[in-house]
Amino acid sequence: MKNKPTYSVVIPVCNEEHNAGTLYDEVKHEMEKLGAPHEIIFVDDGSRDGTVQELLAKSPITLIQLRKNSGQSSALDAGIKHATGEILITMDGDGQDDPQNIGALIAKLHEGYDVVCAWRHKRKDSLSKRFLSWGWRKLRAKFIVDGIHDAGTQFRVYKREVFDDLDLYGEMHRFIPALLLWQGFTITEVKVTHRDRVHGVSKYTWKRPLKGFADLMYMWFLRKYSSRPQQIFGTAGLLSITFGFFILGAMAYLRLFHGYYLSDKIWPLVGFFFLLAGLQLFSTGVIAASLVAASPAKKYFVKKITTQ
Repeated sequence: MKNKPTYSVVIPVCNEEHNAGTLYDEVKHEMEKLGAPHEIIFVDDGSRDGTVQELLAKSPITLIQLRKNSGQSSALDAGIKHATGEILITMDGDGQDDPQNIGALIAKLHEGYDVVCAWRHKRKDSLSKRFLSWGWRKLRAKFIVDGIHDAGTQFRVYKREVFDDLDLYGEMHRFIPALLLWQGFTITEVKVTHRDRVHGVSKYTWKRPLKGFADLMYMWFLRKYSSRPQQIFGTAGLLSITFGFFILGAMAYLRLFHGYYLSDKIWPLVGFFFLLAGLQLFSTGVIAASLVAASPAKKYFVKKITTQ
């Protein structure tokens, strides 16, 4: 494509040989209706079926192949970093996101927002998956305040500059709106239609909530103490040290002035435990403060990029 694209569509896929080709055709149709230069980027996240062959039969397309399965966040990061459009459109690769909603999301972005998120208000998922998503929303509401109803879908539209200083890893794709909101970008959402999965199986397993919860705790820490980790570790450490000194001081007083025998008592061990734990926490705070500006290591490797 000779002209720099206005829109870049980024779609991570993994073992979606029966969905990827159809999704490409639908996306291409919708993007051509917009009448602006665009590029469609698929990121293959270590598929072991015929997904790559299915996509290589399409044109024009950019296909980024990762060497191994690295997760949706890494696949998104690879696609976003390769994209050159002024506006980025991200979607899930299972075919449940309806490309016909792309126009509505873009129209909302042009009202002056930096990010527009799709809200699947009538989801076509199993009851168990919807229940887990409900519990996830409740947890997010306690720790992460971003005002988004649906953090599970990647069907979103962004201005390009929001990713200038953002790297994705782990399960961080779920927290993109929160991260951007904390940086001062404006975010809204639009209700969209959601479709049944026609082919393949969901990648949602019992491991996903556990990984997501770990990243949720990290995001809470990032929101509260990312620029001042010493406040949480240092404060906890000082409290623990104070408590340890209090116990040891009390034991010393009782032994020296009241003849209290300590040889068969556990309290001296408790005092030393709090004292050492406090020193450890305080040291952790110092180390975290010195590393707060460090960027996370790259967690994926690109095997091949094909543009045709």
